[in-house]
Amino acid sequence: MRLTPDIFLQQQQKLLMTPELRQAIAILQMSSLELNDYVQQEMEENPLLEEETDEEAYTSSDAEEGQENNVNSELYKQWLEYYNERSTTYKEKDSEEPKSFENLMTRRPGLYELLEMELHFALTDEKSIEIGEYLIGNIDNNGYLNISLEEVSNYCNVTVEETEEVLKAIQSFAPAGIGARDLAECLKLQLKSYGKQSAVVERIIDDYLEEVAKGRLSKIAREMNIPVQQVQDICDLIRTLDPKPGLQYSNNDAVKYIIPDIFVEKIDGQYIVVVNDFQYGNLAVNNTYRKILRQPEAFSEETKKYLDEKLGSALWLIRSIEQRRMTLYKVARCIVDIQTDFLDHGVHHLKPLTLRQVADLVEVHESTVSRATANKYIQTPQGLLEMKYFFSTAVKCYGNSEKSSKSIKHTLEEIIAQEDAASPLSDEAIVKQLEEKGIKISRRTVAKYRQELNIPSAMSRKRY
Repeated sequence: MRLTPDIFLQQQQKLLMTPELRQAIAILQMSSLELNDYVQQEMEENPLLEEETDEEAYTSSDAEEGQENNVNSELYKQWLEYYNERSTTYKEKDSEEPKSFENLMTRRPGLYELLEMELHFALTDEKSIEIGEYLIGNIDNNGYLNISLEEVSNYCNVTVEETEEVLKAIQSFAPAGIGARDLAECLKLQLKSYGKQSAVVERIIDDYLEEVAKGRLSKIAREMNIPVQQVQDICDLIRTLDPKPGLQYSNNDAVKYIIPDIFVEKIDGQYIVVVNDFQYGNLAVNNTYRKILRQPEAFSEETKKYLDEKLGSALWLIRSIEQRRMTLYKVARCIVDIQTDFLDHGVHHLKPLTLRQVADLVEVHESTVSRATANKYIQTPQGLLEMKYFFSTAVKCYGNSEKSSKSIKHTLEEIIAQEDAASPLSDEAIVKQLEEKGIKISRRTVAKYRQELNIPSAMSRKRY
């Protein structure tokens, strides 16, 4: 067989990930708050973008005027098409309310700011403050001191005893347990702060923390020669303590509120789906630049190129946001239609649902549904839920019936909540009770669901 080089033509279709397509995909994944921030940033960078504040109507007369001005730009034609398709009704801008202190947001002090403030209140000696600041600088986000006292003493040129005195002062600061060198010391500092320390509790913390975690209460009671009921009370007390007190102040960027991306309300017996697009205004192309584009001879070629690029970017952003809104609506509408029984009666009526099922009904790709539901929340009569909540695997029960895994987990929680604490149900006993409710699953599945719900085993749930 002879191999020779040759030239031939081949026709192909390819999907190229252009910057515009990446932007559209990114916008689809954004929550309402994220999209609002993104829109504000784009408006700062693109002079052709603005938020509409007045009612305006753009009709076919604009297209005629554009033709009279001999504007041949393809982007301008896209712009005309966009405005000819727009509705003549727009949102009226709400009258601005006077700003009040309730509408202002502030940042609470972080862990290190709080500790340094307490340090300057508690100590007055400059050397002690210097030691304290060095100690505070070596406390991690969990609230633990990750440096030895000898290292601090060498760095600050003081004795270990002086360093320990300053550390004791820091360990008295809020939050309780701060500045500890290990978990046992952290727990004991909290007990001391709450006035609940005792020799028995401290011994259990020092010698039996692993047994406490594994629920081996009988072993602790036998080795310490105390009643098992007393051990259980002490273990309950230990579990109320915070093993990482520093995290109370370390995460300053935590989200305080969740704003729904979709609202679902029942009106006249029917569920209405509304996409939350109130966070960002109704975007449009700036009217001034629109008139400038109709006079291409009035500015240089470089300026015209810049405006054409910004116009294309503005139009793509507006269309991407509209496409996001329509996709969210279609996906949410499909979910609501399938899960109507859940919205009416609760989690026991949640149906199994997959991304592929919704994708087939909405006629989009499965990845599009995944992006549309990622990091999105929906306000329903059953509460504020993540959109991913409605998707769950199907578990076969008796006959050809199927139940949602979330529904089964909820039933499992109810069974355990009603059990006798002195004689908790084993996984096998839970299987039998589920069978009585028409749910047939294996003991291994019960154990798996129980672990996913962070429910301990029967031995650990037993109350003496």
